[in-house]
Amino acid sequence: MSTAISTLGGVGLFLLGMTVMTEGLKTLAGSALRAVLNKAASTPLLGSIWGALVTLLVQSSSATTMTTIGLVSAGLLTFQQGLGLVFGANIGTTGTGWLVALIGVRVSLTAAALPMIFVGALTKLLGKGRISGVGAALAGFGLVLFGLTTLQQGMGGLAERLHPADLPAVLGSPGTPWWSGLLGVLALVVIGLVMTALMQSSTAAIAVTLSAYFAGAIGLDQSCALIIGQNIGTATSSALAAIGASTTAKRLAIAYVLFKLTAALVALVAFPFVTPLLLRASSTIDGVTLLAGYHTAFNVVGVAVLLPLINWFTRLVERILPERGSPLTRCLEPLALATPAVAVEAVRRTIARVLVTVCGSVEARLAGHTGPIRVGKDTVSVQEAADAVRQAQLFLSDAAGPPDIDDEQRSLTSTLHALDHASRLTDLANGGINFATVADGPEDIRAKELCAEVMRSAAAIARGVAAPPRVAGSPPASHADVMAGPRANPPDEAIAELERCTTELDEVLRRHRSATLSAVSNGTLTADAALLRVETVRNLKALSQHAWRSAIHLVGRG
Repeated sequence: MSTAISTLGGVGLFLLGMTVMTEGLKTLAGSALRAVLNKAASTPLLGSIWGALVTLLVQSSSATTMTTIGLVSAGLLTFQQGLGLVFGANIGTTGTGWLVALIGVRVSLTAAALPMIFVGALTKLLGKGRISGVGAALAGFGLVLFGLTTLQQGMGGLAERLHPADLPAVLGSPGTPWWSGLLGVLALVVIGLVMTALMQSSTAAIAVTLSAYFAGAIGLDQSCALIIGQNIGTATSSALAAIGASTTAKRLAIAYVLFKLTAALVALVAFPFVTPLLLRASSTIDGVTLLAGYHTAFNVVGVAVLLPLINWFTRLVERILPERGSPLTRCLEPLALATPAVAVEAVRRTIARVLVTVCGSVEARLAGHTGPIRVGKDTVSVQEAADAVRQAQLFLSDAAGPPDIDDEQRSLTSTLHALDHASRLTDLANGGINFATVADGPEDIRAKELCAEVMRSAAAIARGVAAPPRVAGSPPASHADVMAGPRANPPDEAIAELERCTTELDEVLRRHRSATLSAVSNGTLTADAALLRVETVRNLKALSQHAWRSAIHLVGRG
Protein backbone atom coordinates (compact mmCIF):
# COMPACT_ATOMS: atom_id res chain seq x y z
CA MET A 1 0.00 0.00 0.00
CA SER A 2 2.79 2.44 0.88
CA THR A 3 4.39 1.75 -2.52
CA ALA A 4 1.17 2.60 -4.35
CA ILE A 5 0.66 5.73 -2.26
CA SER A 6 4.21 6.94 -2.92
CA THR A 7 3.92 6.23 -6.64
CA LEU A 8 0.53 7.90 -7.06
CA GLY A 9 1.52 10.81 -4.84
CA GLY A 10 4.73 11.30 -6.79
CA VAL A 11 2.85 11.34 -10.09
CA GLY A 12 0.28 13.79 -8.66
CA LEU A 13 2.96 16.15 -7.34
CA PHE A 14 4.80 15.94 -10.68
CA LEU A 15 1.63 16.82 -12.65
CA LEU A 16 0.75 19.66 -10.29
CA GLY A 17 4.29 20.99 -10.44
CA MET A 18 4.31 20.90 -14.26
CA THR A 19 0.98 22.77 -14.39
CA VAL A 20 2.08 25.49 -11.95
CA MET A 21 5.50 25.84 -13.58
CA THR A 22 4.02 26.09 -17.08
CA GLU A 23 1.52 28.77 -16.03
CA GLY A 24 4.33 30.74 -14.40
CA LEU A 25 6.55 30.49 -17.46
CA LYS A 26 3.68 31.54 -19.74
CA THR A 27 3.03 34.58 -17.53
CA LEU A 28 6.73 35.39 -17.58
CA ALA A 29 6.84 35.10 -21.36
CA GLY A 30 3.75 37.31 -21.79
CA SER A 31 3.18 38.49 -25.36
CA ALA A 32 6.74 37.45 -26.25
CA LEU A 33 5.52 33.88 -26.82
CA ARG A 34 3.14 35.05 -29.54
CA ALA A 35 5.68 37.45 -31.04
CA VAL A 36 8.43 34.82 -31.24
CA LEU A 37 6.18 32.18 -32.80
CA ASN A 38 4.74 34.72 -35.24
CA LYS A 39 8.14 35.90 -36.49
CA ALA A 40 9.98 32.58 -36.30
CA ALA A 41 7.73 30.50 -38.53
CA SER A 42 8.66 32.02 -41.89
CA THR A 43 9.42 28.50 -43.13
CA PRO A 44 8.33 25.11 -41.74
CA LEU A 45 11.97 24.24 -40.91
CA LEU A 46 12.54 27.43 -38.90
CA GLY A 47 9.14 26.94 -37.32
CA SER A 48 10.15 23.46 -36.16
CA ILE A 49 13.37 24.77 -34.62
CA TRP A 50 11.69 27.65 -32.84
CA GLY A 51 8.72 25.52 -31.83
CA ALA A 52 11.14 23.14 -30.11
CA LEU A 53 13.03 25.96 -28.38
CA VAL A 54 9.91 27.76 -27.17
CA THR A 55 8.35 24.53 -25.91
CA LEU A 56 11.56 23.70 -24.08
CA LEU A 57 11.52 27.13 -22.39
CA VAL A 58 7.84 27.18 -21.36
CA GLN A 59 7.79 23.42 -20.67
CA SER A 60 4.45 22.96 -22.42
CA SER A 61 3.75 21.68 -25.91
CA SER A 62 0.07 22.53 -25.34
CA ALA A 63 0.96 26.22 -24.76
CA THR A 64 2.85 26.28 -28.06
CA THR A 65 0.08 24.40 -29.86
CA MET A 66 -2.75 26.58 -28.51
CA THR A 67 -0.86 29.77 -29.38
CA THR A 68 -0.20 28.37 -32.85
CA ILE A 69 -3.90 27.63 -33.36
CA GLY A 70 -4.72 31.25 -32.51
CA LEU A 71 -2.07 32.59 -34.90
CA VAL A 72 -3.17 30.32 -37.77
CA SER A 73 -6.85 31.13 -37.22
CA ALA A 74 -6.13 34.87 -37.10
CA GLY A 75 -4.35 34.55 -40.44
CA LEU A 76 -0.93 35.53 -39.07
CA LEU A 77 0.44 32.13 -40.07
CA THR A 78 -0.54 29.68 -42.76
CA PHE A 79 -1.66 26.22 -41.75
CA GLN A 80 1.59 24.87 -43.18
CA GLN A 81 3.70 27.22 -41.03
CA GLY A 82 1.60 26.22 -38.02
CA LEU A 83 2.42 22.59 -38.71
CA GLY A 84 6.13 23.41 -38.51
CA LEU A 85 5.65 24.88 -35.03
CA VAL A 86 3.61 21.87 -33.89
CA PHE A 87 6.28 19.48 -35.20
CA GLY A 88 8.91 21.39 -33.25
CA ALA A 89 6.79 21.36 -30.09
CA ASN A 90 6.92 17.56 -30.17
CA ILE A 91 10.70 17.71 -29.97
CA GLY A 92 10.79 20.43 -27.32
CA THR A 93 8.47 18.55 -24.99
CA THR A 94 11.03 15.73 -24.70
CA GLY A 95 13.31 18.09 -22.76
CA THR A 96 11.56 17.28 -19.48
CA GLY A 97 12.58 13.65 -19.94
CA TRP A 98 16.20 14.83 -19.88
CA LEU A 99 15.52 16.67 -16.62
CA VAL A 100 14.19 13.43 -15.13
CA ALA A 101 17.08 11.38 -16.54
CA LEU A 102 19.91 13.69 -15.51
CA ILE A 103 18.63 14.85 -12.13
CA GLY A 104 15.32 13.44 -11.00
CA VAL A 105 15.97 9.73 -10.64
CA ARG A 106 19.50 9.91 -9.28
CA VAL A 107 19.36 11.84 -6.04
CA SER A 108 16.83 12.85 -3.41
CA LEU A 109 16.05 16.51 -4.01
CA THR A 110 13.70 17.07 -1.08
CA ALA A 111 16.19 19.32 0.70
CA ALA A 112 16.39 21.62 -2.35
CA ALA A 113 12.74 21.28 -3.44
CA LEU A 114 10.99 22.34 -0.24
CA PRO A 115 12.73 25.74 0.08
CA MET A 116 12.02 26.35 -3.62
CA ILE A 117 8.33 25.66 -3.08
CA PHE A 118 8.23 28.03 -0.08
CA VAL A 119 10.08 30.90 -1.78
CA GLY A 120 8.18 30.43 -5.05
CA ALA A 121 4.75 30.29 -3.38
CA LEU A 122 5.53 33.41 -1.32
CA THR A 123 6.71 35.28 -4.43
CA LYS A 124 3.62 34.26 -6.37
CA LEU A 125 1.28 35.39 -3.59
CA LEU A 126 2.99 38.71 -2.90
CA GLY A 127 4.20 39.60 -6.40
CA LYS A 128 2.32 40.87 -9.42
CA GLY A 129 2.64 40.34 -13.16
CA ARG A 130 5.89 38.77 -14.21
CA ILE A 131 7.25 38.68 -10.63
CA SER A 132 4.29 36.47 -9.74
CA GLY A 133 5.09 34.36 -12.83
CA VAL A 134 8.66 33.87 -11.59
CA GLY A 135 7.30 32.69 -8.24
CA ALA A 136 4.90 30.25 -9.89
CA ALA A 137 7.67 28.84 -12.10
CA LEU A 138 9.97 28.39 -9.10
CA ALA A 139 7.27 26.78 -6.94
CA GLY A 140 6.24 24.52 -9.82
CA PHE A 141 9.82 23.42 -10.41
CA GLY A 142 10.15 22.62 -6.71
CA LEU A 143 6.96 20.53 -6.85
CA VAL A 144 8.32 18.66 -9.90
CA LEU A 145 11.54 17.82 -8.02
CA PHE A 146 9.66 16.81 -4.88
CA GLY A 147 7.29 14.69 -6.98
CA LEU A 148 10.23 12.94 -8.63
CA THR A 149 11.76 12.15 -5.25
CA THR A 150 8.45 10.72 -4.00
CA LEU A 151 8.06 8.76 -7.25
CA GLN A 152 11.58 7.42 -6.87
CA GLN A 153 10.73 6.11 -3.40
CA GLY A 154 7.59 4.43 -4.71
CA MET A 155 9.46 2.79 -7.56
CA GLY A 156 12.06 1.46 -5.10
CA GLY A 157 9.27 -0.44 -3.36
CA LEU A 158 7.78 -1.55 -6.68
CA ALA A 159 11.12 -3.01 -7.79
CA GLU A 160 10.95 -5.41 -4.84
CA ARG A 161 7.70 -6.86 -6.22
CA LEU A 162 8.11 -6.41 -9.99
CA HIS A 163 10.84 -7.88 -12.21
CA PRO A 164 11.40 -7.42 -15.96
CA ALA A 165 10.54 -11.11 -16.41
CA ASP A 166 7.02 -10.35 -15.16
CA LEU A 167 6.38 -8.13 -18.20
CA PRO A 168 6.02 -9.33 -21.82
CA ALA A 169 9.30 -10.14 -23.57
CA VAL A 170 9.99 -7.99 -26.62
CA LEU A 171 11.72 -8.42 -29.98
CA GLY A 172 15.37 -9.31 -29.59
CA SER A 173 15.05 -10.87 -26.13
CA PRO A 174 17.07 -14.11 -25.85
CA GLY A 175 14.99 -17.21 -26.59
CA THR A 176 11.90 -15.18 -27.61
CA PRO A 177 10.24 -16.07 -30.98
CA TRP A 178 9.79 -13.07 -33.25
CA TRP A 179 6.00 -13.28 -33.23
CA SER A 180 5.91 -13.47 -29.42
CA GLY A 181 8.37 -10.56 -29.19
CA LEU A 182 6.24 -8.52 -31.62
CA LEU A 183 3.13 -9.12 -29.52
CA GLY A 184 5.15 -8.13 -26.43
CA VAL A 185 6.19 -4.84 -28.05
CA LEU A 186 2.62 -4.06 -29.12
CA ALA A 187 1.27 -4.93 -25.64
CA LEU A 188 3.75 -2.57 -23.98
CA VAL A 189 2.98 0.16 -26.54
CA VAL A 190 -0.71 -0.12 -25.63
CA ILE A 191 0.13 -0.02 -21.91
CA GLY A 192 2.22 3.12 -22.45
CA LEU A 193 -0.58 4.73 -24.46
CA VAL A 194 -3.13 4.00 -21.70
CA MET A 195 -0.75 5.39 -19.05
CA THR A 196 -0.49 8.70 -20.88
CA ALA A 197 -4.21 8.84 -21.65
CA LEU A 198 -5.02 8.38 -17.96
CA MET A 199 -2.42 10.88 -16.71
CA GLN A 200 -3.02 13.31 -19.63
CA SER A 201 0.74 13.91 -19.63
CA SER A 202 3.33 11.99 -21.61
CA THR A 203 6.03 13.67 -19.52
CA ALA A 204 4.63 12.20 -16.30
CA ALA A 205 4.20 8.77 -17.90
CA ILE A 206 7.78 8.80 -19.17
CA ALA A 207 8.99 9.93 -15.74
CA VAL A 208 7.30 6.80 -14.30
CA THR A 209 8.99 4.62 -16.94
CA LEU A 210 12.45 6.12 -16.33
CA SER A 211 12.03 5.76 -12.56
CA ALA A 212 10.88 2.15 -12.95
CA TYR A 213 13.87 1.33 -15.14
CA PHE A 214 16.29 3.06 -12.76
CA ALA A 215 14.82 1.00 -9.90
CA GLY A 216 15.25 -2.22 -11.92
CA ALA A 217 11.53 -3.00 -12.23
CA ILE A 218 11.59 -3.10 -16.05
CA GLY A 219 14.21 -3.69 -18.73
CA LEU A 220 15.73 -1.22 -21.16
CA ASP A 221 14.06 -2.72 -24.23
CA GLN A 222 10.70 -2.88 -22.43
CA SER A 223 11.11 0.78 -21.46
CA CYS A 224 11.63 1.67 -25.14
CA ALA A 225 8.33 0.00 -26.08
CA LEU A 226 6.52 1.83 -23.26
CA ILE A 227 7.98 5.17 -24.37
CA ILE A 228 6.70 4.61 -27.93
CA GLY A 229 3.18 4.12 -26.57
CA GLN A 230 3.47 7.06 -24.21
CA ASN A 231 4.55 9.27 -27.08
CA ILE A 232 1.40 8.28 -29.00
CA GLY A 233 -0.79 8.72 -25.92
CA THR A 234 -0.04 12.42 -25.60
CA ALA A 235 -2.10 12.97 -28.78
CA THR A 236 -5.25 11.91 -26.90
CA SER A 237 -5.37 15.22 -25.01
CA SER A 238 -5.17 17.16 -28.29
CA ALA A 239 -7.89 14.98 -29.82
CA LEU A 240 -10.17 15.56 -26.81
CA ALA A 241 -9.49 19.31 -26.82
CA ALA A 242 -10.47 19.50 -30.52
CA ILE A 243 -13.99 18.18 -29.87
CA GLY A 244 -16.35 21.06 -30.56
CA ALA A 245 -13.45 23.34 -31.51
CA SER A 246 -12.92 25.26 -34.74
CA THR A 247 -11.82 23.67 -38.00
CA THR A 248 -8.28 25.01 -37.50
CA ALA A 249 -8.00 23.40 -34.07
CA LYS A 250 -9.36 20.11 -35.42
CA ARG A 251 -6.92 20.16 -38.34
CA LEU A 252 -3.94 20.74 -36.07
CA ALA A 253 -5.20 17.97 -33.76
CA ILE A 254 -5.40 15.60 -36.73
CA ALA A 255 -1.91 16.64 -37.83
CA TYR A 256 -0.64 16.08 -34.28
CA VAL A 257 -2.12 12.56 -34.16
CA LEU A 258 -0.75 11.70 -37.61
CA PHE A 259 2.68 12.97 -36.60
CA LYS A 260 2.67 10.83 -33.44
CA LEU A 261 1.60 7.76 -35.42
CA THR A 262 4.30 8.39 -38.04
CA ALA A 263 7.01 8.74 -35.37
CA ALA A 264 5.73 5.58 -33.63
CA LEU A 265 5.72 3.64 -36.91
CA VAL A 266 9.31 4.68 -37.60
CA ALA A 267 10.28 3.63 -34.05
CA LEU A 268 8.51 0.26 -34.35
CA VAL A 269 10.11 -0.54 -37.71
CA ALA A 270 13.54 0.30 -36.29
CA PHE A 271 12.87 -1.41 -32.93
CA PRO A 272 14.60 -4.76 -33.71
CA PHE A 273 17.72 -2.90 -34.85
CA VAL A 274 17.86 -0.04 -32.32
CA THR A 275 17.24 -1.89 -29.05
CA PRO A 276 20.24 -4.24 -29.40
CA LEU A 277 22.43 -1.16 -29.96
CA LEU A 278 20.99 0.52 -26.87
CA LEU A 279 21.53 -2.64 -24.79
CA ARG A 280 25.18 -2.81 -25.85
CA ALA A 281 25.63 0.92 -25.24
CA SER A 282 24.15 0.61 -21.74
CA SER A 283 27.33 -1.09 -20.59
CA THR A 284 29.18 2.22 -20.98
CA ILE A 285 26.40 4.85 -20.97
CA ASP A 286 23.76 5.18 -18.30
CA GLY A 287 20.51 3.52 -19.45
CA VAL A 288 18.23 6.32 -18.22
CA THR A 289 20.16 8.80 -20.35
CA LEU A 290 19.87 6.43 -23.32
CA LEU A 291 16.09 6.28 -22.87
CA ALA A 292 15.80 10.09 -22.77
CA GLY A 293 17.91 10.25 -25.93
CA TYR A 294 15.77 7.53 -27.56
CA HIS A 295 12.60 9.52 -26.83
CA THR A 296 14.06 12.67 -28.39
CA ALA A 297 15.62 10.82 -31.32
CA PHE A 298 12.52 9.21 -32.76
CA ASN A 299 10.57 12.48 -32.49
CA VAL A 300 13.40 14.18 -34.42
CA VAL A 301 13.24 11.38 -37.00
CA GLY A 302 9.47 11.86 -37.29
CA VAL A 303 9.98 15.57 -38.04
CA ALA A 304 12.76 14.71 -40.52
CA VAL A 305 10.40 12.33 -42.34
CA LEU A 306 7.42 14.73 -42.55
CA LEU A 307 9.10 18.10 -43.17
CA PRO A 308 10.12 17.31 -46.78
CA LEU A 309 6.55 16.08 -47.37
CA ILE A 310 4.84 19.02 -45.68
CA ASN A 311 3.04 20.25 -48.83
CA TRP A 312 1.54 16.81 -49.38
CA PHE A 313 0.85 16.43 -45.65
CA THR A 314 -0.96 19.79 -45.55
CA ARG A 315 -3.20 18.84 -48.48
CA LEU A 316 -3.93 15.46 -46.84
CA VAL A 317 -5.08 17.08 -43.58
CA GLU A 318 -7.15 19.68 -45.45
CA ARG A 319 -8.77 16.92 -47.50
CA ILE A 320 -9.55 14.90 -44.38
CA LEU A 321 -11.21 17.93 -42.81
CA PRO A 322 -12.34 20.56 -45.33
CA GLU A 323 -13.02 24.12 -44.16
CA ARG A 324 -16.62 24.80 -43.14
CA GLY A 325 -18.59 27.89 -42.22
CA SER A 326 -18.48 31.38 -43.69
CA PRO A 327 -15.11 32.30 -45.26
CA LEU A 328 -15.52 35.76 -43.75
CA THR A 329 -15.47 34.64 -40.10
CA ARG A 330 -12.91 31.82 -40.14
CA CYS A 331 -10.38 34.04 -38.37
CA LEU A 332 -12.62 34.36 -35.31
CA GLU A 333 -11.07 31.47 -33.42
CA PRO A 334 -12.17 31.29 -29.73
CA LEU A 335 -8.64 30.27 -28.70
CA ALA A 336 -7.40 33.66 -29.98
CA LEU A 337 -9.44 35.43 -27.30
CA ALA A 338 -6.87 34.50 -24.64
CA THR A 339 -4.34 36.86 -26.29
CA PRO A 340 -5.82 40.35 -26.91
CA ALA A 341 -3.36 41.23 -29.69
CA VAL A 342 -4.20 38.03 -31.60
CA ALA A 343 -7.94 38.62 -31.09
CA VAL A 344 -7.56 42.14 -32.52
CA GLU A 345 -5.67 40.79 -35.52
CA ALA A 346 -8.39 38.18 -36.10
CA VAL A 347 -11.04 40.90 -36.14
CA ARG A 348 -8.87 43.11 -38.37
CA ARG A 349 -8.56 40.38 -40.98
CA THR A 350 -12.29 39.63 -40.74
CA ILE A 351 -13.05 43.30 -41.43
CA ALA A 352 -10.68 43.20 -44.40
CA ARG A 353 -12.48 40.21 -45.91
CA VAL A 354 -15.84 41.89 -45.30
CA LEU A 355 -14.58 45.08 -46.96
CA VAL A 356 -13.34 43.19 -50.01
CA THR A 357 -16.70 41.42 -50.31
CA VAL A 358 -18.88 44.52 -49.93
CA CYS A 359 -16.69 46.69 -52.18
CA GLY A 360 -16.73 43.97 -54.82
CA SER A 361 -20.51 43.71 -54.58
CA VAL A 362 -21.03 47.48 -54.83
CA GLU A 363 -18.68 47.74 -57.81
CA ALA A 364 -20.47 44.86 -59.54
CA ARG A 365 -23.89 46.43 -58.93
CA LEU A 366 -22.67 49.77 -60.28
CA ALA A 367 -21.69 47.89 -63.45
CA GLY A 368 -25.16 46.34 -63.65
CA HIS A 369 -24.28 42.89 -62.29
CA THR A 370 -26.08 41.26 -59.38
CA GLY A 371 -25.58 38.14 -57.30
CA PRO A 372 -23.23 36.92 -54.57
CA ILE A 373 -19.46 37.36 -54.55
CA ARG A 374 -16.94 34.51 -54.67
CA VAL A 375 -14.51 34.23 -51.71
CA GLY A 376 -12.32 31.21 -52.31
CA LYS A 377 -14.57 28.25 -53.12
CA ASP A 378 -17.60 29.84 -51.45
CA THR A 379 -20.06 32.53 -52.46
CA VAL A 380 -21.08 35.21 -49.96
CA SER A 381 -23.70 37.93 -49.98
CA VAL A 382 -23.76 41.41 -48.49
CA GLN A 383 -26.13 40.07 -45.81
CA GLU A 384 -23.49 37.52 -44.79
CA ALA A 385 -20.94 40.34 -44.65
CA ALA A 386 -23.25 42.26 -42.30
CA ASP A 387 -23.59 39.15 -40.11
CA ALA A 388 -19.78 38.77 -40.08
CA VAL A 389 -19.40 42.36 -38.82
CA ARG A 390 -21.79 41.65 -35.95
CA GLN A 391 -19.91 38.46 -35.07
CA ALA A 392 -16.63 40.41 -35.09
CA GLN A 393 -18.14 42.95 -32.66
CA LEU A 394 -19.22 40.19 -30.26
CA PHE A 395 -15.88 38.42 -30.63
CA LEU A 396 -13.88 41.52 -29.75
CA SER A 397 -16.10 42.11 -26.71
CA ASP A 398 -15.11 38.65 -25.38
CA ALA A 399 -11.34 39.23 -25.64
CA ALA A 400 -9.35 38.75 -22.44
CA GLY A 401 -8.86 42.38 -21.45
CA PRO A 402 -7.20 45.27 -23.34
CA PRO A 403 -3.61 44.96 -24.65
CA ASP A 404 -0.86 46.22 -22.35
CA ILE A 405 1.53 47.50 -25.05
CA ASP A 406 1.14 50.94 -26.69
CA ASP A 407 1.41 49.63 -30.27
CA GLU A 408 -1.21 46.97 -29.55
CA GLN A 409 -3.52 49.56 -27.97
CA ARG A 410 -3.23 51.76 -31.07
CA SER A 411 -3.97 48.73 -33.24
CA LEU A 412 -7.11 48.02 -31.19
CA THR A 413 -8.30 51.64 -31.59
CA SER A 414 -7.71 51.58 -35.36
CA THR A 415 -9.49 48.24 -35.63
CA LEU A 416 -12.51 49.57 -33.75
CA HIS A 417 -12.69 52.57 -36.13
CA ALA A 418 -12.44 50.21 -39.12
CA LEU A 419 -15.14 48.00 -37.62
CA ASP A 420 -17.48 50.96 -37.09
CA HIS A 421 -17.11 52.16 -40.69
CA ALA A 422 -17.44 48.61 -42.03
CA SER A 423 -20.69 48.23 -40.08
CA ARG A 424 -22.06 51.45 -41.60
CA LEU A 425 -20.88 50.37 -45.06
CA THR A 426 -22.62 46.98 -44.87
CA ASP A 427 -25.81 48.59 -43.55
CA LEU A 428 -25.86 51.00 -46.50
CA ALA A 429 -25.00 48.33 -49.08
CA ASN A 430 -27.63 46.03 -47.60
CA GLY A 431 -30.23 48.79 -47.33
CA GLY A 432 -31.82 48.35 -50.72
CA ILE A 433 -30.04 51.07 -52.69
CA ASN A 434 -31.28 50.91 -56.27
CA PHE A 435 -28.18 51.58 -58.32
CA ALA A 436 -30.29 51.50 -61.47
CA THR A 437 -31.70 54.91 -60.47
CA VAL A 438 -28.34 56.57 -61.18
CA ALA A 439 -29.21 58.83 -64.08
CA ASP A 440 -27.20 59.43 -67.24
CA GLY A 441 -26.29 63.05 -66.54
CA PRO A 442 -22.58 63.97 -66.48
CA GLU A 443 -22.46 64.39 -62.68
CA ASP A 444 -24.39 61.15 -62.15
CA ILE A 445 -22.02 59.20 -64.39
CA ARG A 446 -18.96 60.78 -62.78
CA ALA A 447 -20.25 60.00 -59.25
CA LYS A 448 -20.77 56.40 -60.34
CA GLU A 449 -17.23 56.18 -61.76
CA LEU A 450 -15.65 57.73 -58.67
CA CYS A 451 -17.55 55.39 -56.33
CA ALA A 452 -16.37 52.38 -58.35
CA GLU A 453 -12.77 53.64 -58.16
CA VAL A 454 -13.07 54.02 -54.38
CA MET A 455 -14.40 50.46 -54.10
CA ARG A 456 -11.48 49.10 -56.14
CA SER A 457 -8.86 50.98 -54.11
CA ALA A 458 -10.42 50.11 -50.75
CA ALA A 459 -10.68 46.45 -51.76
CA ALA A 460 -7.02 46.43 -52.85
CA ILE A 461 -5.96 47.77 -49.42
CA ALA A 462 -8.17 45.22 -47.66
CA ARG A 463 -6.72 42.35 -49.72
CA GLY A 464 -3.25 43.37 -48.60
CA VAL A 465 -4.44 43.09 -44.97
CA ALA A 466 -6.41 39.87 -45.38
CA ALA A 467 -3.86 38.06 -47.52
CA PRO A 468 -2.28 35.06 -45.76
CA PRO A 469 1.52 34.79 -45.64
CA ARG A 470 2.81 33.57 -48.98
CA VAL A 471 4.17 30.02 -49.05
CA ALA A 472 6.23 28.76 -51.96
CA GLY A 473 4.52 26.03 -53.93
CA SER A 474 0.96 26.92 -52.88
CA PRO A 475 -1.60 26.83 -55.71
CA PRO A 476 -2.64 30.18 -57.20
CA ALA A 477 -6.08 31.52 -56.32
CA SER A 478 -8.88 31.39 -58.87
CA HIS A 479 -9.44 34.60 -60.83
CA ALA A 480 -13.15 34.33 -59.94
CA ASP A 481 -12.20 34.72 -56.29
CA VAL A 482 -12.69 38.34 -55.17
CA MET A 483 -9.72 37.87 -52.80
CA ALA A 484 -7.46 37.12 -55.78
CA GLY A 485 -7.64 40.68 -57.11
CA PRO A 486 -4.96 43.39 -56.88
CA ARG A 487 -3.35 43.99 -53.48
CA ALA A 488 -2.23 47.41 -52.30
CA ASN A 489 0.85 46.48 -50.33
CA PRO A 490 2.25 48.98 -49.46
CA PRO A 491 -1.02 50.92 -49.50
CA ASP A 492 0.31 54.46 -50.05
CA GLU A 493 -0.78 54.85 -53.68
CA ALA A 494 -4.21 53.36 -52.97
CA ILE A 495 -4.71 55.69 -49.99
CA ALA A 496 -3.82 58.70 -52.14
CA GLU A 497 -6.30 57.50 -54.80
CA LEU A 498 -9.02 57.09 -52.16
CA GLU A 499 -8.50 60.64 -50.87
CA ARG A 500 -8.52 62.08 -54.40
CA CYS A 501 -11.72 60.25 -55.35
CA THR A 502 -13.63 61.12 -52.16
CA THR A 503 -12.61 64.79 -52.41
CA GLU A 504 -13.76 64.96 -56.03
CA LEU A 505 -16.95 63.09 -55.12
CA ASP A 506 -17.75 65.83 -52.57
CA GLU A 507 -17.52 68.43 -55.31
CA VAL A 508 -19.57 66.31 -57.73
CA LEU A 509 -22.29 65.84 -55.10
CA ARG A 510 -22.56 69.62 -54.54
CA ARG A 511 -22.79 70.36 -58.27
CA HIS A 512 -25.21 67.48 -58.83
CA ARG A 513 -27.51 68.52 -55.96
CA SER A 514 -27.65 72.12 -57.15
CA ALA A 515 -28.28 71.20 -60.79
CA THR A 516 -30.84 68.50 -60.00
CA LEU A 517 -32.92 70.61 -57.62
CA SER A 518 -32.80 73.55 -60.09
CA ALA A 519 -34.26 71.21 -62.71
CA VAL A 520 -37.49 71.03 -60.66
CA SER A 521 -38.11 74.79 -60.95
CA ASN A 522 -37.81 74.78 -64.75
CA GLY A 523 -40.07 71.74 -65.08
CA THR A 524 -37.41 69.31 -66.35
CA LEU A 525 -37.84 66.97 -63.33
CA THR A 526 -40.55 66.28 -60.83
CA ALA A 527 -39.75 66.84 -57.16
CA ASP A 528 -39.88 63.11 -56.41
CA ALA A 529 -37.51 62.21 -59.26
CA ALA A 530 -35.06 64.98 -58.32
CA LEU A 531 -34.94 64.04 -54.65
CA LEU A 532 -34.50 60.35 -55.55
CA ARG A 533 -31.54 61.21 -57.81
CA VAL A 534 -29.93 63.37 -55.10
CA GLU A 535 -30.46 60.64 -52.52
CA THR A 536 -28.87 58.03 -54.80
CA VAL A 537 -25.73 60.10 -55.37
CA ARG A 538 -25.61 60.93 -51.65
CA ASN A 539 -25.66 57.18 -50.97
CA LEU A 540 -22.76 56.70 -53.39
CA LYS A 541 -20.87 59.37 -51.45
CA ALA A 542 -21.68 57.71 -48.10
CA LEU A 543 -20.59 54.27 -49.40
CA SER A 544 -17.33 55.76 -50.63
CA GLN A 545 -16.75 57.62 -47.37
CA HIS A 546 -17.16 54.51 -45.19
CA ALA A 547 -15.13 52.29 -47.51
CA TRP A 548 -12.32 54.87 -47.52
CA ARG A 549 -12.30 55.35 -43.74
CA SER A 550 -12.52 51.63 -43.00
CA ALA A 551 -9.66 50.86 -45.38
CA ILE A 552 -7.25 53.47 -44.01
CA HIS A 553 -8.01 52.50 -40.40
CA LEU A 554 -7.22 48.89 -41.31
CA VAL A 555 -3.67 49.95 -42.10
CA GLY A 556 -3.44 52.37 -39.17
CA ARG A 557 -3.51 55.56 -41.26
CA GLY A 558 -6.80 56.97 -39.97
